[in-house]
Amino acid sequence: MWDRNMFLSLMFRPLIFLAAVCIAHAAVLYAGVNESGGEFGVFAPIDTPGFGLPGRFGVDYAFINKSTVDIFVDQEKINFFRVTFLMERMCPLSFGLGSRFNETYFAEYADAINYITLAKGAYALLDPHNYMRYNDPSQQPFSGSVIGNSSDPTAATTEQFGEFWAELARRFQSNPKLSTADLMIALGSFKPTELVLENNQAAIDGIRSVGARQLILAPGNGFTGGHSWTQITGNNDAPSSDFMNMLNDSLHNLAIDIHEVSLCKV
Repeated sequence: MWDRNMFLSLMFRPLIFLAAVCIAHAAVLYAGVNESGGEFGVFAPIDTPGFGLPGRFGVDYAFINKSTVDIFVDQEKINFFRVTFLMERMCPLSFGLGSRFNETYFAEYADAINYITLAKGAYALLDPHNYMRYNDPSQQPFSGSVIGNSSDPTAATTEQFGEFWAELARRFQSNPKLSTADLMIALGSFKPTELVLENNQAAIDGIRSVGARQLILAPGNGFTGGHSWTQITGNNDAPSSDFMNMLNDSLHNLAIDIHEVSLCKV
């Protein structure tokens, strides 16, 4: 059911590289898998706002298979899990993006995170799989309003994005095995890189405002790809390298999330 993309995380402060090979003189701190599933069940043949929402837990979507996590940790010595979710399920459209959550969906997600971190002693990464868009995931990564797009009256604001991350971080504040945030997974194209910077900074500020001290991963534009980090992407959008160095974290516990994804069968 899951399309787990195997990855190794090579940590260099302030950068994290996700790669399939070791780099000379680098220590592999995290070896992990991507737990896709929490964002499943909403893709439609054509753009159909609301399709698959809210969905049925265990039927349309799920977060982890605990027995599989057991195998990864106990036998394969995996110590890091990126666990995806969908913001339209965490913050239903009737609520809007912000600090009010669907408590049933959150409880299901928290159960997965707590199993990985507290029961198994591994690390987990909170991952909203939304491509920095909110309100219509039916044709991701190209449907839905870009968060912070002031020219779109239906778009959630940058401030709402910060409020969302503040609330999510508050709920996991005391978990030492958590990388608080992959602020937004695999940012697609067609959004100004300056806006990516603004949204990232709002999320960082929100997370730190509630006392959360865990590591934060901040993405760039253009699917945050290493191959495109210094290149113009999308609709003539500036390279991520021109802006992401401007991010500021009061705790200096921030890393840049750079993706190179290869699909494999497991």
